[in-house]
This record gives sequence, C-alpha cells and structure tokens, in this order.
Amino acid sequence: MTEPALDGLVEQVSQRLDELREHGRSQQRGRDRIRARGAGAKDRLTTADRVLATVLYLRKLGTRDLIGQPFGVNGSTITRAVQQVQPFLAENGHTIPPSAARCRIPADVTAISSSRPTKTNSTW
Repeated sequence: MTEPALDGLVEQVSQRLDELREHGRSQQRGRDRIRARGAGAKDRLTTADRVLATVLYLRKLGTRDLIGQPFGVNGSTITRAVQQVQPFLAENGHTIPPSAARCRIPADVTAISSSRPTKTNSTW
C-alpha cells in the first residue's frame, strides 16, 4: 500500500470512526454530552495511527503488543483499534492480505511501517 493510498484510506475511515465513537460514548452516557467536545482524556492513537496499526496487524507482521510498542501503547489498545477500524475496511472493500515477513522486535515494525514500497519490492 502506497502512502497516498494509506492517506486516502485514513480520510475514508476517519469521519465514520469519529461518528461511531461518539455514538458509543453517547450510549454509555445515556444522555447528551455534558462536557464540550475535546474535553477530557485524549486518545493515545490518532485516526491515522489506528488505521496503520490495523493494517500492520492484519498483515500479521507481529503480535499486538509488538505492533503497539512503536506507538507507545499496549496490545489492548491495538485490539480496540483493530475492532473499530476493521469493519470499515471491509465495508469499503479493502482486504489486507497477510505478509510473508514477520517482525521480532519493535525496530522491525518501525522499519516496515516507514519504508516506501517500490515497483520491484513492495513491503505492503
């Protein structure tokens, strides 16, 4: 997946993901919002990070804990991100095939996620 393709995917998913998260929070509260939007605890992952982490996980490059380390989060945060983003990927017809590469340390995940695919060697 090229960087422009990933950016397009983030744009597609971000609005729907924000709507889903707001609806879920509204259901939890059982009433209208009391605080202003943006108040309270901040998310550990941006929408772009959520999409990238989901793509890395679906490529089966490593465990959730390993994928979470470069983002500074634990495996349960990656699990929530995958559970939120994966339905939108499927809804938009994006299938992420598994990779033959496997990561053993966080530096491997960082190297794969920051590399740019070429015509002859596509890491995505």
